Amino acid sequence: MSNTRNTSQSHNSRESQDNQDSQETQENTDKHAADDHRPTPMVVLRQARAQLAELTGLTPESVSSFEQTEDGWSLEVEVLELARVPDTMSLMASYQVELDPDGELTGYRRVRRYERGRADPRGGGR
Repeated sequence: MSNTRNTSQSHNSRESQDNQDSQETQENTDKHAADDHRPTPMVVLRQARAQLAELTGLTPESVSSFEQTEDGWSLEVEVLELARVPDTMSLMASYQVELDPDGELTGYRRVRRYERGRADPRGGGR
């Protein structure tokens, strides 16, 4: 009788371990699936430009900085604010754009305004 009890306990212990292994495998699969749905840097860049254009009505011309942060993504986007003739006198602006890990815009602000034809003093300091 004690042999039957040990066999039953052994079987239950094995089932418990199998269930735990199965659960861990599913969690790992879910984690990898979530990672697979994370946008690539190029997708994030395109989304940021499109979302900024939609919110401001301004057309992004270039991205001057782009980095992944703990909270998602951070970009600096250059836009044409006011077209002038000659083009070198047009007013440009730099916008700091923040996105969540999925590439959704969470905030933006203008950090600089300048004429297209003018270089930053001392090599780029604001």
